[in-house]
Amino acid sequence: MKFRPCIDLHNGRVRQIVGSSLTEGGEAGTVNFTAAQDAAFFARAFAGQNLSGGHIIILNPVTHPYYEATRDEAVKALKEAPGRWQIGGGITPENAAFFLDAGASHVIVTSYVFRNGRIDLPRLEKMKESVGKGHLVLDLSCRFRGGRYLVVTDRWSHDTTTEVKEETLDMLSAYCDEFLIHATDVEGKQEGIELPLVSTLGAWGRRPLTYAGGIRDLADIEMLRDAGRGALDFTVGSALDLYGGTLSLAEILSVCDG
Repeated sequence: MKFRPCIDLHNGRVRQIVGSSLTEGGEAGTVNFTAAQDAAFFARAFAGQNLSGGHIIILNPVTHPYYEATRDEAVKALKEAPGRWQIGGGITPENAAFFLDAGASHVIVTSYVFRNGRIDLPRLEKMKESVGKGHLVLDLSCRFRGGRYLVVTDRWSHDTTTEVKEETLDMLSAYCDEFLIHATDVEGKQEGIELPLVSTLGAWGRRPLTYAGGIRDLADIEMLRDAGRGALDFTVGSALDLYGGTLSLAEILSVCDG
């Protein structure tokens, strides 16, 4: 179980936002934290702890007036620590190479490979062919609906019919190197982890999986370890002291493997 850092970017700034409060157009509802420092500062801070495999997320859609400023911040972070970061947010086969060339190890994709609430296999195949399976992370961020965890797309504004379960992970693992999964009902709220989701992910464990959402203290991390059978990596956003929270990076690393 490893800690994977995150850098969320919105309107050209490093921010922690309650993701479910974002509109499809990229406007923020609830902002937990806005940093005075730029993205490169945080990339250096995490690289100084020899951390890698984290994710940078561009929260503005490509049509947003602030998209270019936000993308430029992402590139600063990538260039500060080449090969240490994955990047997501509006990734398509047409722009993926730009971010890989800027230093990303992987691109993270959700919305592009879904259409009308379903997985679009031709698009998924095109995405894999454009970057290679070894550079592709699928984001299966999800919310609980009718007794199931369903993938959500377009800044979590649209539900799909795709359930996060072992059969789905088995099928999609043929196309990607890793999975990133936010529990969107608790993400940014520091309300504790989604134990049923964590248990499902930990029971599968055939590809690297990073869980995000709700972690508020070390007890939550230990609960994640137990329920996830030690098979899940994790990230901490708003609870991290670098982002205005009370949980220090040193504390987090003290309970991680490696």
